[in-house]
Amino acid sequence: MGSNPAMPTILNHRLKRLLVAVLVLHMALPPAVLAQASTNSANDLPDIGSPASSALSLDDEYRIGLQVMRQLRDEGQVIEDPEATEYLQALGSRIVAQATGDSAQKFQFFFVRDDTINAFALPGGFIGVNYGLVLATRNESQLAGVLAHEIAHVTQRHIARRVRTQGRQSVATMAAILAAILIGAATGSSDAALGGVAMAQGAAMQQQINFTRANENEADRVGMSFLAAAGFDPYGMPDFFETMGRRSSLQAANRNALPEILQSHPVTTNRIAESRSRAAQFQDVHPAPESVSYQLTRERLRVLATPPEDNVRRYYTERHGNQPQTPGEQYGEALANYQAGNSRASLDDLTVLAREFPQVPMLQSTLGQALMGAGATDEALDTFRRALLLSPRNIPLTMRYAEALLKANQAKTAHAVLLDLFNNVAPTPEQIRFTALAASSAGDTADAAFYMSEYHIATGNLPLSVAQLEMALAEPNITSVQRSRFQARLDEVREAMFSDRKRRKMAEQEEKRKKQQPPPSDSRPHGTLSRAGS
Repeated sequence: MGSNPAMPTILNHRLKRLLVAVLVLHMALPPAVLAQASTNSANDLPDIGSPASSALSLDDEYRIGLQVMRQLRDEGQVIEDPEATEYLQALGSRIVAQATGDSAQKFQFFFVRDDTINAFALPGGFIGVNYGLVLATRNESQLAGVLAHEIAHVTQRHIARRVRTQGRQSVATMAAILAAILIGAATGSSDAALGGVAMAQGAAMQQQINFTRANENEADRVGMSFLAAAGFDPYGMPDFFETMGRRSSLQAANRNALPEILQSHPVTTNRIAESRSRAAQFQDVHPAPESVSYQLTRERLRVLATPPEDNVRRYYTERHGNQPQTPGEQYGEALANYQAGNSRASLDDLTVLAREFPQVPMLQSTLGQALMGAGATDEALDTFRRALLLSPRNIPLTMRYAEALLKANQAKTAHAVLLDLFNNVAPTPEQIRFTALAASSAGDTADAAFYMSEYHIATGNLPLSVAQLEMALAEPNITSVQRSRFQARLDEVREAMFSDRKRRKMAEQEEKRKKQQPPPSDSRPHGTLSRAGS
C-alpha cells in the first residue's frame, strides 16, 4: 500500500486542533467516577514510577487521555471496528495481566487510521497502534513486543514523571508535552517532537533528551519482562527493532534526518544488541503457539484501510499466484470480496475457515455478514446464534447479530440482545452508540436517549450527556422505573460537572498564586536529571 503524501499535512492540522483541545481540557473534563476511571493509592503504584504521584494523579492522566481520545474519534482517526478492537484489547490485556498486579491502572487499546509504523501511549492507559505498524510485523510476538513497550511507559508513569522533574507547571505546559508527542505520532517523528518540547520549555536540551532516552531504555527493559511473562517470544522485540531500523534508514534518505542527539527513540545497533541480550536471559520461556486471530486481524486491517481505488483484491490475487495462501490471506481475500459487494464469492473460503477454526468469533461474524449479503437471512441468523453459544456475549458477534436482526426487521429482538450485552459486559463507546440506534429503531425513544447519554459520558462530553438525559425524561410514556433511573443518572452527571467546576476554580486560584510568587533567588540549574530507575 502506498503512503498518502498529503497525510502528514492533514494530520498536523488535526493535531494542532488537538493541542487546542488539550489546552482547554480543564473546561470540559469528566470526573473519573463517571468514566469508570481508576483511583490510585501509594501502595498501588509501581516502585519506579511512584514519585510521579505528587505531580499527576492517575485520575488526572485518565482525564487528559479521555479528552484526547474524544478528539481523535471526532477526527475519524480511531478505527472503530469491533473485531479488530477485540483482538487488540485481548492481546494487550494478556500482557497487562503480567504488568500491573494490584495496580488500579486500566488500559484501553485502539487502532489508528495511519499507515506509518508507530504506536504511542497516552496518559490514562490509552494505547494507540497505527494499522501500518501491524502490517509491518511478521508475527504476533513482534506486535506484542510493541504493546509491551508502550504498556511499560504507562506502568512506569513516564509522562507524569517528566512533568514532575520540571516542577508542576500549568495545564498548558503539560498539554504542550502531550501535543508534541501526538504530533510525533502522526508524522512518524516522535523524536523531533520530544526535542521540540525540550526547547519549548527552555530546559537544557541534552538533559531533556537523556531523560526521554532513559524512559525508552526502561520501557525496553520492563516491557521485555512483561512480554516473556505473557508467553510471547522475547526476541519479537529486537526483531521488530531491526524492521524499524531498516524502514528508518529508507525514510532518512528521502527527508531531512534529525541528528541522533535529538532522537529519543533511536533504533541503533546498540539498542538492538541490548534487546537481544535481554531476550537471551529468558531461556526458560517457551512461547505459546501464535493465535490465528493475529493473521486474521492483520489482513482485516489491510482490507479495511485500503482505499477502494487501490483494489486490495489485486494484492491477494498476486500473493495467491506466488505461494499457498495462509489462513490470514484466505480470510483477507474473502473479506475483500465481501467489502466489494461480492458476498457469494467469499462464502466458500469463509465457510471452510469457520469450520476449521470454530472457536474464532471473527470468522463466524464475517461468515454471518456474508450470508446476509448473499440474501441467506435465515442461515445467517442461525450462524450467529450457534456462534454465540460457543462465545456467549462476545461483543463483535453480538453487534453483528444485532445488525442482521435490524436488517431482518427484528428491531425489538436486536434491542433486547444488545441490552443484555450492555448490562453484562463493560461496553465500548461504539457498542453504546449502536445500542442507542437499535433502541431507536425499535421505537424505544427514551432508552435511545439514555444510551446516547452513556455514549457521551464514555467519550468525555458531559454537557451532551445532560441534554440526552433531559430528552429521555421528557418522553411522556416512560415508566416509573425508567424515570427513577434517568433522574438518578442526571443528578449524578450534574454533581460531577459541579465538582469539576469547583476543582477547576481551585486549580486556577493555585496557578494565580504561583504567578504572584517572586522568582527563587537560587539561580542554579534546576533538576539535574538522573536516569530513570537508577
